[in-house]
Amino acid sequence: MNFSALSVLLFVLTVSVAGKSVFGARNYDDYGHCKAIVKTWADQSLQELEGGTEQERVLLKDLLFFLHVPRTGGRTYFHCFLRNLYPHNQECPRSYDKLRFDPSKPECRLLVTHDDYSILSKLPKVKTSVVTVLRSPVDRVFSSYEFSVEVASRFLIHPSLSSSIRPRPKNNTISQGVSTLDIWPWKYLVPWMREDLFARRDARRIGRMAIEKEADNSYDMEAMLMPLREFIHHPLAHEIVHNGATFQVAGLTNNSYIEGAQEIRQCLVKYSFLGKYVLQVAKRRLDKMLYVGLTENHKESATMFANMVGAQVISQLQKSNNSFGLSSFVTNNRTGNRLLSIGSDSEELMQQQSSIEDQKLNIHPVTKNAKEKKENFTVAKLMGSYEGCVSTSRSSQRRRRISSLKGIAPANFSTEERSRVPESVIKEIEKLNSLDVELYEHAHKIYSKQWTAWLQQQTSIPLESSIQVMEDTFYNRAPRFLSVSSFLAFITVVPLVYLIYKVAAHGRTSKLKI
Repeated sequence: MNFSALSVLLFVLTVSVAGKSVFGARNYDDYGHCKAIVKTWADQSLQELEGGTEQERVLLKDLLFFLHVPRTGGRTYFHCFLRNLYPHNQECPRSYDKLRFDPSKPECRLLVTHDDYSILSKLPKVKTSVVTVLRSPVDRVFSSYEFSVEVASRFLIHPSLSSSIRPRPKNNTISQGVSTLDIWPWKYLVPWMREDLFARRDARRIGRMAIEKEADNSYDMEAMLMPLREFIHHPLAHEIVHNGATFQVAGLTNNSYIEGAQEIRQCLVKYSFLGKYVLQVAKRRLDKMLYVGLTENHKESATMFANMVGAQVISQLQKSNNSFGLSSFVTNNRTGNRLLSIGSDSEELMQQQSSIEDQKLNIHPVTKNAKEKKENFTVAKLMGSYEGCVSTSRSSQRRRRISSLKGIAPANFSTEERSRVPESVIKEIEKLNSLDVELYEHAHKIYSKQWTAWLQQQTSIPLESSIQVMEDTFYNRAPRFLSVSSFLAFITVVPLVYLIYKVAAHGRTSKLKI
Protein backbone atom coordinates (compact mmCIF):
# COMPACT_ATOMS: atom_id res chain seq x y z
CA MET A 1 0.00 0.00 0.00
CA ASN A 2 1.48 3.36 -1.04
CA PHE A 3 1.55 6.46 1.10
CA SER A 4 -1.43 8.18 -0.56
CA ALA A 5 -3.70 5.15 -0.10
CA LEU A 6 -2.65 4.88 3.55
CA SER A 7 -3.42 8.57 4.03
CA VAL A 8 -6.88 8.16 2.55
CA LEU A 9 -7.59 5.14 4.79
CA LEU A 10 -6.47 7.01 7.90
CA PHE A 11 -8.63 9.97 6.91
CA VAL A 12 -11.71 7.78 6.46
CA LEU A 13 -11.14 6.09 9.82
CA THR A 14 -10.66 9.44 11.52
CA VAL A 15 -13.84 10.86 10.03
CA SER A 16 -15.74 7.70 10.95
CA VAL A 17 -14.55 7.76 14.56
CA ALA A 18 -15.25 11.48 14.82
CA GLY A 19 -18.69 11.00 13.32
CA LYS A 20 -19.52 8.26 15.77
CA SER A 21 -18.29 10.43 18.61
CA VAL A 22 -20.42 13.36 17.49
CA PHE A 23 -23.41 11.11 16.93
CA GLY A 24 -22.91 9.53 20.32
CA ALA A 25 -22.60 12.92 21.93
CA ARG A 26 -25.80 14.06 20.24
CA ASN A 27 -27.58 10.93 21.42
CA TYR A 28 -26.32 11.52 24.94
CA ASP A 29 -27.36 15.16 24.80
CA ASP A 30 -30.82 14.13 23.54
CA TYR A 31 -31.21 11.56 26.31
CA GLY A 32 -30.06 14.07 28.89
CA HIS A 33 -32.54 16.61 27.58
CA CYS A 34 -35.37 14.08 27.61
CA LYS A 35 -34.59 12.86 31.10
CA ALA A 36 -34.46 16.44 32.34
CA ILE A 37 -37.86 17.48 30.98
CA VAL A 38 -39.59 14.24 32.03
CA LYS A 39 -38.12 14.34 35.52
CA THR A 40 -38.86 18.05 35.92
CA TRP A 41 -42.50 17.45 35.00
CA ALA A 42 -42.67 14.46 37.36
CA ASP A 43 -41.12 16.38 40.27
CA GLN A 44 -43.52 19.29 39.80
CA SER A 45 -46.51 16.95 39.55
CA LEU A 46 -45.55 15.09 42.72
CA GLN A 47 -44.97 18.34 44.57
CA GLU A 48 -48.49 19.48 43.69
CA LEU A 49 -49.83 16.33 45.34
CA GLU A 50 -48.12 16.97 48.67
CA GLY A 51 -50.12 17.91 51.72
CA GLY A 52 -53.60 17.04 52.81
CA THR A 53 -54.76 14.50 55.36
CA GLU A 54 -56.49 11.16 54.95
CA GLN A 55 -59.63 12.68 56.47
CA GLU A 56 -59.60 15.40 53.81
CA ARG A 57 -59.05 12.88 51.02
CA VAL A 58 -62.15 10.81 51.81
CA LEU A 59 -64.46 13.84 51.95
CA LEU A 60 -66.35 14.76 48.79
CA LYS A 61 -65.53 18.29 47.68
CA ASP A 62 -67.64 20.74 45.69
CA LEU A 63 -66.85 19.27 42.25
CA LEU A 64 -66.70 15.56 41.42
CA PHE A 65 -64.49 14.68 38.44
CA PHE A 66 -65.00 11.14 37.13
CA LEU A 67 -61.87 10.36 35.12
CA HIS A 68 -63.33 7.86 32.64
CA VAL A 69 -60.66 5.50 31.34
CA PRO A 70 -62.11 3.96 28.14
CA ARG A 71 -63.49 0.41 28.30
CA THR A 72 -63.60 0.18 32.09
CA GLY A 73 -67.37 0.42 32.54
CA GLY A 74 -67.31 4.14 33.26
CA ARG A 75 -70.40 4.80 31.18
CA THR A 76 -72.36 2.52 33.49
CA TYR A 77 -71.26 4.58 36.49
CA PHE A 78 -72.23 7.76 34.67
CA HIS A 79 -75.69 6.70 33.52
CA CYS A 80 -76.66 4.36 36.33
CA PHE A 81 -75.08 6.13 39.32
CA LEU A 82 -74.13 9.73 38.78
CA ARG A 83 -77.09 10.79 36.69
CA ASN A 84 -79.34 9.42 39.39
CA LEU A 85 -77.53 11.53 41.98
CA TYR A 86 -76.86 14.94 40.45
CA PRO A 87 -79.61 17.23 39.18
CA HIS A 88 -79.27 18.09 35.52
CA ASN A 89 -78.42 21.71 36.23
CA GLN A 90 -75.35 20.59 38.20
CA GLU A 91 -73.78 18.57 35.39
CA CYS A 92 -70.87 20.27 33.70
CA PRO A 93 -71.27 20.68 29.94
CA ARG A 94 -70.21 17.67 27.92
CA SER A 95 -66.44 17.60 27.87
CA TYR A 96 -65.58 14.57 25.75
CA ASP A 97 -64.84 17.20 23.11
CA LYS A 98 -62.55 19.92 24.46
CA LEU A 99 -64.35 22.57 22.42
CA ARG A 100 -67.54 21.91 24.36
CA PHE A 101 -66.07 22.10 27.83
CA ASP A 102 -67.00 25.13 29.89
CA PRO A 103 -65.72 24.99 33.48
CA SER A 104 -67.25 28.36 34.25
CA LYS A 105 -70.82 27.05 34.24
CA PRO A 106 -72.53 28.17 37.48
CA GLU A 107 -73.21 25.39 39.99
CA CYS A 108 -71.29 22.86 37.91
CA ARG A 109 -70.64 19.99 40.33
CA LEU A 110 -70.25 16.87 38.17
CA LEU A 111 -67.75 16.31 35.37
CA VAL A 112 -67.50 12.95 33.58
CA THR A 113 -65.08 12.76 30.67
CA HIS A 114 -62.43 10.81 28.78
CA ASP A 115 -60.15 13.82 29.19
CA ASP A 116 -57.02 13.00 31.13
CA TYR A 117 -55.94 14.27 34.54
CA SER A 118 -54.49 17.45 33.04
CA ILE A 119 -58.02 18.87 32.77
CA LEU A 120 -57.65 19.74 36.45
CA SER A 121 -55.58 22.70 35.29
CA LYS A 122 -58.94 24.15 34.20
CA LEU A 123 -60.67 23.30 37.48
CA PRO A 124 -60.44 24.53 41.08
CA LYS A 125 -58.12 21.76 42.34
CA VAL A 126 -58.68 22.35 46.06
CA LYS A 127 -62.42 22.01 45.52
CA THR A 128 -62.31 18.95 43.24
CA SER A 129 -62.52 15.26 44.14
CA VAL A 130 -61.35 12.72 41.56
CA VAL A 131 -62.65 9.17 41.11
CA THR A 132 -61.85 6.54 38.51
CA VAL A 133 -62.17 2.86 37.60
CA LEU A 134 -59.32 0.74 36.23
CA ARG A 135 -59.36 -2.57 34.38
CA SER A 136 -56.96 -5.40 33.69
CA PRO A 137 -54.68 -4.06 30.91
CA VAL A 138 -55.05 -7.18 28.76
CA ASP A 139 -58.84 -7.09 28.98
CA ARG A 140 -58.89 -3.37 28.27
CA VAL A 141 -56.83 -3.84 25.10
CA PHE A 142 -59.15 -6.64 23.98
CA SER A 143 -62.16 -4.45 24.65
CA SER A 144 -60.66 -1.46 22.83
CA TYR A 145 -60.05 -3.62 19.79
CA GLU A 146 -63.53 -5.14 19.92
CA PHE A 147 -65.31 -1.81 20.35
CA SER A 148 -63.34 -0.19 17.51
CA VAL A 149 -64.34 -3.06 15.22
CA GLU A 150 -67.94 -3.05 16.44
CA VAL A 151 -68.54 0.65 15.81
CA ALA A 152 -66.63 0.67 12.51
CA SER A 153 -68.55 -2.36 11.23
CA ARG A 154 -71.82 -0.43 11.48
CA PHE A 155 -70.71 1.47 8.41
CA LEU A 156 -70.71 -1.78 6.43
CA ILE A 157 -74.36 -2.53 7.13
CA HIS A 158 -75.66 1.04 7.36
CA PRO A 159 -74.27 3.12 4.45
CA SER A 160 -76.31 6.12 5.61
CA LEU A 161 -74.08 6.43 8.65
CA SER A 162 -71.43 8.04 6.45
CA SER A 163 -73.20 11.33 7.05
CA SER A 164 -72.38 11.11 10.73
CA ILE A 165 -68.71 11.82 10.12
CA ARG A 166 -69.51 15.23 8.68
CA PRO A 167 -69.42 18.22 11.02
CA ARG A 168 -72.82 19.05 12.48
CA PRO A 169 -74.29 22.50 11.86
CA LYS A 170 -73.31 25.09 14.44
CA ASN A 171 -76.94 26.08 14.88
CA ASN A 172 -77.97 22.57 15.86
CA THR A 173 -79.61 23.35 19.19
CA ILE A 174 -82.16 20.55 19.13
CA SER A 175 -79.77 17.89 20.33
CA GLN A 176 -76.53 18.07 22.23
CA GLY A 177 -75.88 14.35 22.12
CA VAL A 178 -72.30 13.28 21.67
CA SER A 179 -71.39 11.05 18.76
CA THR A 180 -68.89 8.25 19.27
CA LEU A 181 -66.77 9.90 16.60
CA ASP A 182 -66.58 13.04 18.75
CA ILE A 183 -65.10 11.19 21.71
CA TRP A 184 -61.44 10.54 22.45
CA PRO A 185 -60.00 8.00 21.66
CA TRP A 186 -62.69 6.68 19.31
CA LYS A 187 -62.47 9.71 17.05
CA TYR A 188 -59.04 8.30 16.07
CA LEU A 189 -59.54 4.54 16.35
CA VAL A 190 -62.93 4.13 14.68
CA PRO A 191 -62.17 5.97 11.39
CA TRP A 192 -58.90 4.02 11.11
CA MET A 193 -60.69 0.71 11.67
CA ARG A 194 -63.50 1.71 9.33
CA GLU A 195 -61.11 2.32 6.46
CA ASP A 196 -59.43 -1.00 7.13
CA LEU A 197 -62.75 -2.88 7.09
CA PHE A 198 -63.74 -1.29 3.79
CA ALA A 199 -60.35 -2.11 2.26
CA ARG A 200 -60.67 -5.78 3.26
CA ARG A 201 -64.25 -5.93 1.99
CA ASP A 202 -63.16 -4.53 -1.39
CA ALA A 203 -60.28 -7.02 -1.52
CA ARG A 204 -62.71 -9.89 -0.95
CA ARG A 205 -64.98 -8.66 -3.72
CA ILE A 206 -62.22 -8.71 -6.30
CA GLY A 207 -60.89 -12.04 -5.08
CA ARG A 208 -57.68 -10.79 -3.52
CA MET A 209 -58.65 -12.23 -0.12
CA ALA A 210 -60.41 -15.52 0.55
CA ILE A 211 -62.90 -15.82 3.41
CA GLU A 212 -61.95 -18.40 5.99
CA LYS A 213 -64.91 -20.77 6.29
CA GLU A 214 -63.79 -22.16 9.62
CA ALA A 215 -61.41 -19.72 11.26
CA ASP A 216 -59.69 -20.82 14.45
CA ASN A 217 -60.74 -17.63 16.23
CA SER A 218 -62.37 -14.30 15.47
CA TYR A 219 -59.26 -12.39 16.45
CA ASP A 220 -57.31 -13.72 13.51
CA MET A 221 -59.66 -13.48 10.51
CA GLU A 222 -57.42 -11.54 8.17
CA ALA A 223 -59.85 -11.54 5.24
CA MET A 224 -62.66 -10.04 7.32
CA LEU A 225 -61.00 -7.65 9.74
CA MET A 226 -57.69 -6.50 11.12
CA PRO A 227 -56.20 -9.31 13.25
CA LEU A 228 -55.60 -8.52 16.90
CA ARG A 229 -51.86 -9.06 16.52
CA GLU A 230 -51.75 -6.45 13.76
CA PHE A 231 -53.84 -4.06 15.84
CA ILE A 232 -51.58 -4.14 18.90
CA HIS A 233 -48.46 -3.43 16.83
CA HIS A 234 -49.89 -0.55 14.82
CA PRO A 235 -48.44 2.91 15.59
CA LEU A 236 -51.90 4.25 16.45
CA ALA A 237 -52.33 1.58 19.14
CA HIS A 238 -48.94 2.57 20.57
CA GLU A 239 -50.03 6.21 20.48
CA ILE A 240 -53.42 5.79 22.17
CA VAL A 241 -54.17 2.31 23.52
CA HIS A 242 -51.04 0.87 25.14
CA ASN A 243 -50.41 2.11 28.68
CA GLY A 244 -53.46 4.29 28.13
CA ALA A 245 -54.59 4.21 31.75
CA THR A 246 -51.18 5.32 33.03
CA PHE A 247 -50.96 8.19 30.57
CA GLN A 248 -54.55 9.25 31.26
CA VAL A 249 -54.07 9.34 35.03
CA ALA A 250 -50.72 11.06 34.53
CA GLY A 251 -52.32 13.62 32.20
CA LEU A 252 -50.07 12.87 29.24
CA THR A 253 -52.38 11.54 26.52
CA ASN A 254 -52.34 13.05 23.04
CA ASN A 255 -55.37 14.98 24.31
CA SER A 256 -53.46 16.63 27.16
CA TYR A 257 -53.83 20.21 28.37
CA ILE A 258 -50.23 20.26 29.62
CA GLU A 259 -47.95 22.60 27.72
CA GLY A 260 -45.06 20.53 26.40
CA ALA A 261 -46.93 17.23 26.78
CA GLN A 262 -46.15 16.23 23.19
CA GLU A 263 -42.40 16.67 23.72
CA ILE A 264 -42.58 14.57 26.88
CA ARG A 265 -44.48 11.86 24.99
CA GLN A 266 -41.87 11.85 22.22
CA CYS A 267 -39.12 11.43 24.77
CA LEU A 268 -40.97 8.49 26.31
CA VAL A 269 -41.25 6.86 22.89
CA LYS A 270 -37.50 7.15 22.34
CA TYR A 271 -36.51 6.22 25.89
CA SER A 272 -39.22 3.95 27.27
CA PHE A 273 -37.38 3.41 30.58
CA LEU A 274 -38.21 7.04 31.44
CA GLY A 275 -41.76 5.77 31.86
CA LYS A 276 -40.91 5.00 35.48
CA TYR A 277 -41.30 8.69 36.25
CA VAL A 278 -44.75 8.78 34.61
CA LEU A 279 -45.78 5.67 36.54
CA GLN A 280 -44.65 7.23 39.79
CA VAL A 281 -46.91 10.23 39.19
CA ALA A 282 -49.86 8.07 38.15
CA LYS A 283 -49.57 5.91 41.27
CA ARG A 284 -49.43 8.90 43.56
CA ARG A 285 -52.46 10.44 41.89
CA LEU A 286 -54.42 7.25 42.45
CA ASP A 287 -53.42 7.42 46.12
CA LYS A 288 -54.96 10.87 46.37
CA MET A 289 -58.27 10.02 44.69
CA LEU A 290 -61.52 9.80 46.60
CA TYR A 291 -62.34 6.42 45.08
CA VAL A 292 -60.63 3.84 42.83
CA GLY A 293 -62.77 0.99 41.48
CA LEU A 294 -61.94 -2.15 39.54
CA THR A 295 -63.92 -3.41 36.56
CA GLU A 296 -63.24 -7.03 37.49
CA ASN A 297 -64.71 -6.49 40.99
CA HIS A 298 -67.82 -4.90 39.55
CA LYS A 299 -70.41 -5.67 42.24
CA GLU A 300 -68.14 -4.88 45.18
CA SER A 301 -66.85 -1.72 43.47
CA ALA A 302 -70.40 -0.51 42.83
CA THR A 303 -71.41 -1.15 46.44
CA MET A 304 -68.36 0.72 47.70
CA PHE A 305 -68.95 3.61 45.29
CA ALA A 306 -72.56 3.98 46.43
CA ASN A 307 -71.50 4.10 50.07
CA MET A 308 -68.26 6.10 49.77
CA VAL A 309 -69.33 8.60 47.10
CA GLY A 310 -73.07 8.29 46.60
CA ALA A 311 -73.89 8.74 50.28
CA GLN A 312 -71.88 11.96 50.40
CA VAL A 313 -73.57 13.34 47.28
CA ILE A 314 -76.97 12.58 48.79
CA SER A 315 -75.96 14.30 52.03
CA GLN A 316 -74.67 17.38 50.19
CA LEU A 317 -77.83 17.73 48.13
CA GLN A 318 -80.04 17.30 51.17
CA LYS A 319 -78.17 20.01 53.02
CA SER A 320 -78.43 22.41 50.09
CA ASN A 321 -82.19 21.77 49.81
CA ASN A 322 -81.90 20.50 46.24
CA SER A 323 -84.92 18.50 45.18
CA PHE A 324 -83.77 15.20 43.79
CA GLY A 325 -84.77 11.58 43.51
CA LEU A 326 -84.75 9.25 40.56
CA SER A 327 -83.40 11.41 37.78
CA SER A 328 -86.12 10.23 35.42
CA PHE A 329 -88.29 12.85 37.12
CA VAL A 330 -85.97 15.66 35.97
CA THR A 331 -86.38 16.99 32.45
CA ASN A 332 -85.27 20.03 30.52
CA ASN A 333 -88.07 20.87 28.14
CA ARG A 334 -86.29 23.89 26.70
CA THR A 335 -83.45 21.96 25.06
CA GLY A 336 -85.06 18.57 24.78
CA ASN A 337 -82.34 16.92 26.85
CA ARG A 338 -83.05 14.72 29.85
CA LEU A 339 -81.35 12.65 32.46
CA LEU A 340 -81.31 8.89 32.26
CA SER A 341 -84.54 7.25 33.27
CA ILE A 342 -84.65 3.78 34.70
CA GLY A 343 -86.31 1.24 32.45
CA SER A 344 -86.87 1.09 28.72
CA ASP A 345 -85.83 4.71 28.16
CA SER A 346 -82.35 3.95 29.54
CA GLU A 347 -81.86 1.41 26.77
CA GLU A 348 -82.75 4.03 24.17
CA LEU A 349 -80.30 6.52 25.63
CA MET A 350 -77.50 3.97 25.94
CA GLN A 351 -77.93 3.04 22.29
CA GLN A 352 -77.89 6.65 21.18
CA GLN A 353 -74.85 7.50 23.28
CA SER A 354 -72.95 4.62 21.71
CA SER A 355 -74.23 5.15 18.20
CA ILE A 356 -72.22 7.08 15.64
CA GLU A 357 -75.42 8.73 14.51
CA ASP A 358 -76.19 11.95 16.32
CA GLN A 359 -79.96 11.88 16.42
CA LYS A 360 -82.43 13.83 18.44
CA LEU A 361 -83.32 12.19 21.75
CA ASN A 362 -86.96 11.21 21.93
CA ILE A 363 -88.08 12.03 25.43
CA HIS A 364 -91.18 10.80 27.18
CA PRO A 365 -91.31 12.69 30.47
CA VAL A 366 -92.51 10.68 33.42
CA THR A 367 -95.29 12.52 35.25
CA LYS A 368 -95.04 12.06 39.00
CA ASN A 369 -96.31 13.88 41.99
CA ALA A 370 -94.04 16.80 42.84
CA LYS A 371 -93.53 15.40 46.31
CA GLU A 372 -91.69 12.43 44.84
CA LYS A 373 -89.03 14.78 43.48
CA LYS A 374 -88.24 15.85 47.02
CA GLU A 375 -88.29 12.36 48.46
CA ASN A 376 -85.06 11.51 50.20
CA PHE A 377 -82.90 9.36 47.96
CA THR A 378 -81.07 6.76 50.02
CA VAL A 379 -78.07 4.58 49.22
CA ALA A 380 -80.40 1.56 49.15
CA LYS A 381 -82.58 3.23 46.53
CA LEU A 382 -79.50 4.23 44.58
CA MET A 383 -78.27 0.62 44.46
CA GLY A 384 -81.71 -0.61 43.50
CA SER A 385 -81.98 1.76 40.55
CA TYR A 386 -78.37 1.00 39.61
CA GLU A 387 -78.95 -2.75 39.37
CA GLY A 388 -82.01 -2.28 37.16
CA CYS A 389 -80.16 0.16 34.93
CA VAL A 390 -77.14 -2.14 34.57
CA SER A 391 -79.33 -5.09 33.59
CA THR A 392 -81.06 -3.01 30.92
CA SER A 393 -77.87 -1.53 29.52
CA ARG A 394 -76.13 -4.90 29.27
CA SER A 395 -79.04 -6.36 27.32
CA SER A 396 -78.93 -3.35 25.03
CA GLN A 397 -75.20 -3.68 24.49
CA ARG A 398 -75.47 -7.37 23.64
CA ARG A 399 -78.17 -6.73 21.04
CA ARG A 400 -76.23 -3.82 19.59
CA ARG A 401 -73.04 -5.88 19.29
CA ILE A 402 -74.82 -8.78 17.60
CA SER A 403 -76.41 -6.39 15.12
CA SER A 404 -73.16 -4.53 14.42
CA LEU A 405 -71.03 -7.63 13.83
CA LYS A 406 -73.36 -8.98 11.14
CA GLY A 407 -71.29 -7.04 8.64
CA ILE A 408 -68.20 -9.11 9.40
CA ALA A 409 -69.78 -12.51 10.11
CA PRO A 410 -68.67 -15.12 11.09
CA ALA A 411 -66.52 -12.98 13.39
CA ASN A 412 -67.91 -12.98 16.91
CA PHE A 413 -66.32 -11.63 20.07
CA SER A 414 -66.92 -13.58 23.25
CA THR A 415 -65.12 -14.99 26.27
CA GLU A 416 -64.85 -18.32 24.49
CA GLU A 417 -63.30 -16.67 21.44
CA ARG A 418 -60.82 -14.80 23.62
CA SER A 419 -59.65 -18.09 25.11
CA ARG A 420 -58.50 -19.16 21.65
CA VAL A 421 -56.07 -16.28 21.29
CA PRO A 422 -52.49 -17.66 21.48
CA GLU A 423 -50.65 -17.13 24.73
CA SER A 424 -47.86 -15.44 22.77
CA VAL A 425 -50.25 -12.62 21.84
CA ILE A 426 -51.34 -12.22 25.45
CA LYS A 427 -47.69 -11.95 26.49
CA GLU A 428 -47.08 -9.31 23.83
CA ILE A 429 -50.01 -7.25 25.13
CA GLU A 430 -48.67 -7.48 28.68
CA LYS A 431 -45.22 -6.40 27.53
CA LEU A 432 -46.60 -3.48 25.52
CA ASN A 433 -48.61 -2.39 28.56
CA SER A 434 -45.99 -2.86 31.26
CA LEU A 435 -46.79 0.51 32.87
CA ASP A 436 -50.50 -0.25 33.00
CA VAL A 437 -49.81 -3.69 34.46
CA GLU A 438 -47.91 -2.12 37.35
CA LEU A 439 -50.46 0.67 37.79
CA TYR A 440 -53.26 -1.90 37.92
CA GLU A 441 -51.43 -3.84 40.62
CA HIS A 442 -51.15 -0.61 42.60
CA ALA A 443 -54.85 0.07 42.07
CA HIS A 444 -55.58 -3.40 43.46
CA LYS A 445 -53.76 -2.47 46.67
CA ILE A 446 -55.70 0.79 46.97
CA TYR A 447 -58.96 -1.03 46.29
CA SER A 448 -58.21 -3.64 48.97
CA LYS A 449 -57.49 -0.92 51.53
CA GLN A 450 -60.69 0.92 50.60
CA TRP A 451 -62.75 -2.25 50.84
CA THR A 452 -61.23 -3.26 54.18
CA ALA A 453 -61.70 0.22 55.64
CA TRP A 454 -65.31 0.33 54.46
CA LEU A 455 -66.07 -3.09 55.96
CA GLN A 456 -64.51 -2.05 59.25
CA GLN A 457 -66.59 1.09 59.23
CA GLN A 458 -69.75 -0.96 58.74
CA THR A 459 -68.94 -3.50 61.47
CA SER A 460 -66.73 -1.52 63.86
CA ILE A 461 -67.48 -1.97 67.60
CA PRO A 462 -66.31 0.62 70.14
CA LEU A 463 -64.29 -1.63 72.40
CA GLU A 464 -65.57 -0.57 75.84
CA SER A 465 -69.01 1.01 75.60
CA SER A 466 -70.31 -1.20 72.83
CA ILE A 467 -69.31 -4.43 74.58
CA GLN A 468 -70.96 -3.20 77.79
CA VAL A 469 -74.17 -2.32 75.96
CA MET A 470 -74.08 -5.62 74.09
CA GLU A 471 -73.60 -7.54 77.35
CA ASP A 472 -76.52 -5.77 79.01
CA THR A 473 -78.69 -6.32 75.97
CA PHE A 474 -77.65 -9.95 75.80
CA TYR A 475 -78.38 -10.59 79.51
CA ASN A 476 -81.82 -9.07 79.14
CA ARG A 477 -82.56 -11.53 76.33
CA ALA A 478 -80.52 -14.68 77.11
CA PRO A 479 -80.48 -17.26 79.93
CA ARG A 480 -78.49 -16.13 82.99
CA PHE A 481 -76.23 -19.19 83.09
CA LEU A 482 -74.25 -17.94 80.05
CA SER A 483 -71.04 -16.22 81.05
CA VAL A 484 -69.45 -13.12 79.61
CA SER A 485 -66.78 -15.24 77.98
CA SER A 486 -69.46 -17.33 76.30
CA PHE A 487 -71.05 -14.19 75.01
CA LEU A 488 -67.80 -12.85 73.61
CA ALA A 489 -67.07 -16.19 71.97
CA PHE A 490 -70.51 -16.08 70.42
CA ILE A 491 -70.05 -12.68 68.79
CA THR A 492 -66.57 -13.67 67.62
CA VAL A 493 -67.95 -16.66 65.74
CA VAL A 494 -70.93 -14.75 64.38
CA PRO A 495 -69.85 -11.08 64.06
CA LEU A 496 -72.93 -10.12 62.13
CA VAL A 497 -75.02 -10.59 65.30
CA TYR A 498 -73.68 -7.20 66.35
CA LEU A 499 -75.44 -5.52 63.48
CA ILE A 500 -78.72 -7.17 64.50
CA TYR A 501 -78.47 -6.31 68.18
CA LYS A 502 -77.18 -2.80 67.59
CA VAL A 503 -80.55 -1.64 66.34
CA ALA A 504 -82.33 -3.14 69.32
CA ALA A 505 -79.72 -1.90 71.76
CA HIS A 506 -79.96 1.65 70.47
CA GLY A 507 -83.49 2.06 71.76
CA ARG A 508 -82.84 0.26 75.04
CA THR A 509 -79.53 1.75 76.10
CA SER A 510 -81.03 4.62 78.04
CA LYS A 511 -83.16 2.21 80.08
CA LEU A 512 -80.42 -0.23 80.99
CA LYS A 513 -78.72 -0.11 84.37
CA ILE A 514 -75.00 -0.09 83.68
